[in-house]
Amino acid sequence: MDTIIQGIQEAIRLLIHRDPYVLEITALTLRVSGTATLIAVFLGLGAGVLLAFADFPGRRFVIAAVNTGMGLPPVVVGLVVALFLWRSGPLGTLGLIYTPTAMIIAQTLIALPMITGLSMAALQQLDPRLHWQLLGLGASRLQLILLLLWETRLLLLAAVIAGFGAVISEVGASMMVGGNIAHYTRVLTTATVLETSKGNFALAMALSTILIALTYLVTFALTSLQQKARRV
Repeated sequence: MDTIIQGIQEAIRLLIHRDPYVLEITALTLRVSGTATLIAVFLGLGAGVLLAFADFPGRRFVIAAVNTGMGLPPVVVGLVVALFLWRSGPLGTLGLIYTPTAMIIAQTLIALPMITGLSMAALQQLDPRLHWQLLGLGASRLQLILLLLWETRLLLLAAVIAGFGAVISEVGASMMVGGNIAHYTRVLTTATVLETSKGNFALAMALSTILIALTYLVTFALTSLQQKARRV
């Protein structure tokens, strides 16, 4: 219990004194996870619309793959991405292994199935009569999709929150493809693991406290947007 209290006190001290190390890894955490979430949202919403309304051969297979991906261990994603980006891998010539870009790729692949699956489920729960009613009123294909997305905005924001929560808290994939390099690819989760392995439990707890606070602030902002949209 003393370690937890000391960790919280240390987190407050580090933030008050604007510790460069903490600010650096916090900024990188937000940049990597935020970028990965935005990319996953852009791709996941499109994929969710396609799977919800399109009928094509192998659709059930794809949906099953997406649902499986929602529970895929991040360390497995990290391994696959590392194999592709490793110097001897298919994409090794790009030189992306152990870079923030590699971490963004891995985290995008973690969030993408979750956002796709939840978006698809949100769209499928709409009354099918709404679809035909909008078409009957003369809505174009694009207008139809935008209106249906608007109708499910609360659930879609919940999908975004879930996707962001999944990537900002993961450590295995980031460690494998980023390498936890100081001043380059070290983020809050990997720094916490490092400090714990070194026995610096107070600092590890402080970093964990900052991570939880950062996650809460972003989630609070998205939740406020969600609840505001509910009243519209």
